Amino acid sequence: MDAGSLNSSSNLKGQSRYPLQEQLLQRRNSKENLDRFIPNRSAMDFDYAHFMLTEGMEGKENPAVISPSREAYRKQLAEALNMNRTRILAFKDKPPTPVELFPHQHSSSFNPVKSAKSRRNIPQTSERTLDAPDLVDDFYLNLLDWGSSNVLAIALGNSVYLWDASNGSTSELVTIDDEIGPVTSVNWAPDGRHIALGLNNSEVQLWDSAANRQLRTLRGCHRSRVGSLAWNNHILTTGGMDGQIINNDVRIRSHIVETYRGHQQEVCGLKWSPSGQQLASGGNDNVIHIWDRSVASSNSVTQWLHRLEDHTSAVKALAWCPFQSNLLASGGGGGDRTIKFWNAHTGACLNSIDTGSQVCALLWNKNERELLSSHGFTQNQLTLWKYPSMVKMAELTGHTSRVLFMTQSPDGCTVATAAGDETLRFWNVFGAPEVSKPAPKANPEPFSHVNRIR
Repeated sequence: MDAGSLNSSSNLKGQSRYPLQEQLLQRRNSKENLDRFIPNRSAMDFDYAHFMLTEGMEGKENPAVISPSREAYRKQLAEALNMNRTRILAFKDKPPTPVELFPHQHSSSFNPVKSAKSRRNIPQTSERTLDAPDLVDDFYLNLLDWGSSNVLAIALGNSVYLWDASNGSTSELVTIDDEIGPVTSVNWAPDGRHIALGLNNSEVQLWDSAANRQLRTLRGCHRSRVGSLAWNNHILTTGGMDGQIINNDVRIRSHIVETYRGHQQEVCGLKWSPSGQQLASGGNDNVIHIWDRSVASSNSVTQWLHRLEDHTSAVKALAWCPFQSNLLASGGGGGDRTIKFWNAHTGACLNSIDTGSQVCALLWNKNERELLSSHGFTQNQLTLWKYPSMVKMAELTGHTSRVLFMTQSPDGCTVATAAGDETLRFWNVFGAPEVSKPAPKANPEPFSHVNRIR
């Protein structure tokens, strides 16, 4: 008996979802409940209703008064006139469809449900973690970069390793001697094949990653380590601890073509604008400079276009906006903790957000109006911001030390981070870009293949 009662109750639980909905639908369509609604007067037959309220009701109250022949005639008449019904008030048809105030093709564009994008799911954990032993825990260096050929380069002590994202294979590019090491910066050329390595002894090496051979060494640029690099076509810009910024034309023997002087301490951040006309530099002197290449001179020291001094700590994190060419984002170190936005044309500070922790790196989403920042103490997190409201969309944790280096895959979907905990993590934070629908082809002009008479 106990087993039978348990089985019956379990059957009821299993069937409770669907039968209940079906019951509600049956009750709603039942004729027994239609009189609860306000009648539709256009669906009523007033002549028949009047007859039933007068003569018809009298015949029912006194059935003996009505003769059999009259009763038979009444039934035939009722059937002929479709009056053989038992209810007086009833719906005949469905209520008419409401008239649309706007045409259907236009009203769909105003539908907020269709126009609103579905909220993107942002994974809260890294999708892959790799070991990065001997990673130098130094805020002022730049030891991670992802090239256009989908190969990631990372400097670990005196060695540089390449990780191919297409197949997950790892190879060692070079291990330098202790006398000139460690490697202090890495940066891929736009072609995704050649890579520049900044060294602790002030030299810069150029390598061909496909052939795995060194092409040349740039000397005489700086007096101490080279902690930042940035390519602009065939121009390699280097920033050193001596505060100098050098433009090197790698095609010619005398490679130094321009010198930018303005920083009083180490240059730890360099970023060329997408147009290649403006260079942003950040230094340990808490200053940002914006340089314009159109006014650069090879004969004299180039004067900066803007000198921005609002930060109160070292500025390493710099990122040019991909959808607004004159917008620059910058992040301050542990004593500043702010992200600031600048108009590169006027030098005006557009906004400043206190993040609460050291800002180590910044990346714009290439497909959406979003900005990703990496941080140090206390949470060592990645924070995704919605621009321009700067509302936090997500905070990603996993690193146990400050997230010093951050780079982006060529398609803009995946972000790689390296931290002082000697791990390299990959995050699917930006998601896959939406596939744009191809534009409809224009209808060809009729008889376009026939020669026209002019």
